[in-house]
Amino acid sequence: MAPKKKQLQVVEQEANRRTVCTSPLLNMDKVVRAFDDIYKASSTIIGSERLHDILKDEEAVPEPETLTQILHEKGEAGLPEYISDLALLEWSINKVTQTGSVETPQEDSITINPTLHLLELSWKNLLSLIDQNTTIAGHIPVPGKEFLIIWKGPKSGKTFYRRASNGDLLALKIIFEKLSAENISNEEQVSLGTIDAIVDHAIKDGILLSPPSKLYREPSFFASNEYVDQRFLTARSFTLQWHITQSCDLHCKHCYDRSNRSTMALEDAIKVLDDLQAFCRSKNVMGSISFTGGNPLMYPNFRDLYREASKRNFTISILGNPASREYIEELLSIQKPSLFQLSLEGLPEHNDFIRGKEHFERVVEFLATLRDLNVFSMIMLTLTNTNMKDILPLAAILEDKVDRFHFNRLSMVGEGSNLRLPERSEYIAFLEAYIKATEKNRILGLKDNMFSILRYKNGIKPFGGCTTYGCGAAFNFLAVLSDGEVHACRKFPSPIGNIFKQSFSDIYDSDIAKRYRTGCEECRSCVIRPVCGGCLAVSHSFGLDIFKEKDPFCFINDTCP
Repeated sequence: MAPKKKQLQVVEQEANRRTVCTSPLLNMDKVVRAFDDIYKASSTIIGSERLHDILKDEEAVPEPETLTQILHEKGEAGLPEYISDLALLEWSINKVTQTGSVETPQEDSITINPTLHLLELSWKNLLSLIDQNTTIAGHIPVPGKEFLIIWKGPKSGKTFYRRASNGDLLALKIIFEKLSAENISNEEQVSLGTIDAIVDHAIKDGILLSPPSKLYREPSFFASNEYVDQRFLTARSFTLQWHITQSCDLHCKHCYDRSNRSTMALEDAIKVLDDLQAFCRSKNVMGSISFTGGNPLMYPNFRDLYREASKRNFTISILGNPASREYIEELLSIQKPSLFQLSLEGLPEHNDFIRGKEHFERVVEFLATLRDLNVFSMIMLTLTNTNMKDILPLAAILEDKVDRFHFNRLSMVGEGSNLRLPERSEYIAFLEAYIKATEKNRILGLKDNMFSILRYKNGIKPFGGCTTYGCGAAFNFLAVLSDGEVHACRKFPSPIGNIFKQSFSDIYDSDIAKRYRTGCEECRSCVIRPVCGGCLAVSHSFGLDIFKEKDPFCFINDTCP
């Protein structure tokens, strides 16, 4: 029976392949070019003609990955001794570059990036030959053991390489050998937070891969749509807003809680830190603490508590009032806060009416101190019907004094029940003006979830809203008061437990917490729910059922905003 046409094509292709393999001289120029593409630095040092001569002596056309072995075996006279190590480095970079994308591991533990190559070379400073960005004056290849790591970024898909630090090697050792972070902490006599920081840094760089976060919203609760990315359903970090004390050096007219609560003892506060650390580990998320009050700096053991939080590798921010330069420098010697937030309520006259005489001036002076100390500063304003007109003029004054400016709508609880919010139509018009002002004023930030509606209506991609996940109440955020009471949101009464009686895990997984993070029924079918959800505190202020009725300022169904 005559062979089929496809079979003949296969036989012909095989014959051609063998002809190529047995005729290296006919293909050597092409082979050298292929090697040049992969071994740019090595080829430059060797030279094309020399490389041609080296390769043509092989019995068959060499494959690109064999250059390291060829150079090592031949030990070509006149070439640098490090040339085979350099070729190995370049081949490894090429191999990682050619690998596919990095998939998120489904295991319930941290894993090593499967694309990662760990090279042990006998020469140092070879990176200075292949990447001009790493070249440092005087850094030339010298004999000596050096570890290099090469990997593909899980998000960017880019190939990265660098000299492996001791932290990199320790992180890889911990995961590869499945070592206990607690045991390493004891053996090395460093805090557990230091070990966690080393592993977290490797995860951030993509050397290690973290398992999926367990802080997620069930997609079935929200409308399926193309506007909101799935990433807004899963949180990679958890923030504890810790009202560590009720003590305050101010008495603001909109304060939502002036109740007399007991101050938490330092030893109890440290137990809260440990429980929070365990919770974040169990949920596969990074931990963040926002110290507030009252004024957190008035907590009698604040420096000690700040130090203990730092030891546990928490990102720390401070929401407080102006302090002395010396006090802030002392905190900086422990750990630089991610931000220091202060409050202003409008232009000087209105602000000082709300917060006290000369408060505006003290804040502006303190902002200068924070800038001088290179601490990221933020101003937060509580919006009411009387200060809304002050916001954009105030932001203009602060443009060269603060790093970010935000506002929240008033929660009409506590002493704030004596103040009022603007009319809905006036507020929507203000949002439009604010958005326009962001084009010129760099400090204006977006926080209110109502901005999500405006962006959606204008065909602009979503932003994260209030907590970067819309309403984050009991989702990527919880508030703990000085007496241990836990709230889904601090801006209105939303108690869901007590940290002295329950763990964070028990509170977070409770039915009442799930109810808060699900939000109201009216929002559930909305296409932008994962980045919005309105403001539960505002709904509460108007006497609405927060689990059924949406934010009264919502305008997503309006014909014209």
